[in-house]
Formats: sequence, C-alpha cells, structure tokens
Amino acid sequence: MTETLIDLRALLVEREEFEGSMVSKLREGLAQGPAQIRSLRDINDVLQKRLAASAGPQQKKLHLKLGVVHFYLGHMNAAVDHLKQSEGPLASFFLGRAHAARQEYDEALKAFEKSEKSGYAAQQVQLQRAGILRHQGHIAEAKAILAKVKDMAAHNSEFHFQEGGVGEAEGDVIRATKSFERSVELDPSHTGSLFRLGFLNDLAGNDDEAIGYYEKCLKYPPVAKGTLYNLGVLYEDHNQYDKATDCYKRLTKADPFDERARLFHKDAEASLSQFYSPDDEKVSIAYRQVMEIPISDFELSVRSRNCLKRMNLRTLGDLTRVHEPQLLASKNFGETSLDEIKIIMTQKGLRIGQSLEQGQQYEFKQNRHQSNLSPEEQAMLGKPVSDLNLSVRARKCMNRLGITTLGELCQRTSDELMEAKNFGVTSLNEVKEKLTQSGLKLRGD
Repeated sequence: MTETLIDLRALLVEREEFEGSMVSKLREGLAQGPAQIRSLRDINDVLQKRLAASAGPQQKKLHLKLGVVHFYLGHMNAAVDHLKQSEGPLASFFLGRAHAARQEYDEALKAFEKSEKSGYAAQQVQLQRAGILRHQGHIAEAKAILAKVKDMAAHNSEFHFQEGGVGEAEGDVIRATKSFERSVELDPSHTGSLFRLGFLNDLAGNDDEAIGYYEKCLKYPPVAKGTLYNLGVLYEDHNQYDKATDCYKRLTKADPFDERARLFHKDAEASLSQFYSPDDEKVSIAYRQVMEIPISDFELSVRSRNCLKRMNLRTLGDLTRVHEPQLLASKNFGETSLDEIKIIMTQKGLRIGQSLEQGQQYEFKQNRHQSNLSPEEQAMLGKPVSDLNLSVRARKCMNRLGITTLGELCQRTSDELMEAKNFGVTSLNEVKEKLTQSGLKLRGD
C-alpha cells in the first residue's frame, strides 16, 4: 500500500498560522522522501512572493514560516535572517537552533533565553542550552542542567543525545554510545544521535555501520554538512564514487561558496573515469590483510614478545618498517629472537625492513640532520599526526600510509601524498596549512 504524502502546502501555505504543534507534522512529511523536499522548495517560492506583497503583522508570520522552511532546507543563513524579523517563542527557538548550527553559540543562548521567557517549553530549551554550554567547554554546567531535567530520561530522545555528548566530552565512548542508541530508540529520526553514532563507528573503522547511520541522517532534514562530507569520504573509500559525487554536489548546491566541497566534488567526479583493475585490488587487499596480522597471533617466546611490545610493534606491517639493527639494539633482544621473527615473516612472504626498502618511509631531511635538532624541535616532530585535527578524508589517508607522527609526515613529498587513494589537492592544501601553523613543511617544499 502506497504511503499517503502529508500535504505540506496545506500546512505552510493554506494556514495563516504556524505553531509549534505543527513542527512534528512537518518533520514527518519531510521524511517521506525527495518529492517532499522539492515540494518544500516550491512552497518557499510561494511564501517569498507573498512576503513581497504583505505588510505589518502578516509579514512577521511569513518570516516565521520562511525561517522554518529554510532551516529544514539547511539554509541556516537565510533562516536566521527571516527568524530575526519574526517574533514569538517558536521563532526564537528556531533562531537559537539556526545560530547553533552556525556555531554562533552566544547568539544561540540569547535566542533560547528569549524563547523560554516568551513561553516555549522550558525543559526543551534547557536541553538546548546544555548542548551549547557543552560545545563551549562548560561541561560541569551542562551536566548540572541535565541533572535538573533528569525526569525527561524516560521519554525524551534529546535528553539522551545531550547525555551522550557529555559522555564523549569526558572521553567515555561506551557511555556516549549507549546514550545515543537510547536516543535513537526513542526517536529513530534524531539526526544528532544518528550522526554521532555514525561518527563513532567511523572512528572505530566500522565503515558499514557508519554508512548506515549517515544514510539514515539523509532521510531527516536538515542534513548537516558534516554528514555529507563524512559519508562522501566513506563512499570514496568503498569506490562508490557516484554516491560520493552526489554528496558533494548537495554540498555545493547548499553553499556555492564552499570551496572545499567544490574541490571534493571535482576529485570524486574525476575518480568515476579512472581505470580500475579488480585483480590489482584483490592483491592489494590481500597484502594489506597480511600486513595487519597481529604479532600476538604467532607463538613467540616470552622474551621476543615482551621486546616487541616495548618497541610498540604490534603487527607484521610494523616489522616491515624497522631495520634489524633497531631490533637488536633493544634490551634483551638477541640473534635468537631475531631468527624467531624472521621465520614467521618468511611464512607470510614478508621480511624485516621491507617497507623501508620499498620507500614507504623516508629519512627525515629538512636541510639538517635530525640529530642536530633541538630538543624542542625533536619533541615537535614526535607529536602524533592527530594533533593536526585533520578532516576525515585527510585523516584516513594518514592511516593508510602508516603516518603516525609529524616527523613521519614531514618525510613525505607532495607527490608521494598525492599518490594515495582519495588524497586530492584539497587534502594536500589542508595538510600543508596545518604543518605551516606548526612551523613545519613537507619534504621538498
């Protein structure tokens, strides 16, 4: 049986008033598919024409409708412009949400305060305030608010979303995940929790689960830019360049001035026409799988196992990135242990130092030898590459290349990075900019 579409025109055009009770009906209608989004765009055009011909109190009502319409279309700048020209608790509440989406947190707090004073549901406003305070780093204040409204835990998905956010901020990923999952149980359309679950799975390398959560976000407008960026990168990782292109295309439509989205779109489109060899891909996948085998899978002597653990060598791939002298220089690591490891490497068609010989790591060169660097400079080069706070795409490329520190990154040239899968000009410029901020640069720059 075909689902009956909710008449959005009757909701937003034929009725003079738009009240808070209608919001859930609007969200339900938008979740019915792309046709409803197209309908909302048409409704926007109708309301704009009415606004041009209206005056007085009627204008404020139309500004409210247009503000809500633009909010759900993801046009936050236009939403703010219209909602500022309206009045009432609903207008202030959506103004707060639009400011929050633009990361204008002080303005968002002012709007939410005005919304509560003019009669909007106090507990709902408090939950939004908790989220803003959390984003500003005021975790204790956010927790205090959640403690005051804890009676909402039994039925409110937003409460559990905010609880999950606090859990993440405090580094408790397990608690955060449980909260986000409870939020989605109460409201399957809660895009905030769906996105966080997608993001946490993305970080953990659970690509299929992450894609599933991100795709669910697409069903419930407004669709955040982060969702489209992260999903696009995951699609590229799985060679689904047509879907990735669609994500970036939506980003450029929403914001024609988003240069990053435009370049991502260009890279993904170029990948559609690149030659692909299934046989080469199978070989590559098999090779990566062997390189990722944990050393703990093999029966090594206690001495060998402890030595490798101290050197933070966890996989067979790690052993291809060290020289034999480095191993022998480790305390209690002798020829017997070396021979033991050589045997297991040979069994898998690998050898110690193989990646170094193949050029996957390079001696650090930056006009002077590393030993001549000051302690401060050596400390800087030893910092983890995660300190650069790279985008999802660039971070995944670092992982693929086995780059873990700033020193290892500085060993690479621009051309070497550009050879990595899905590493385009946008990612290269991002890496260069981040390194420059730390007083570093790529080899050859």
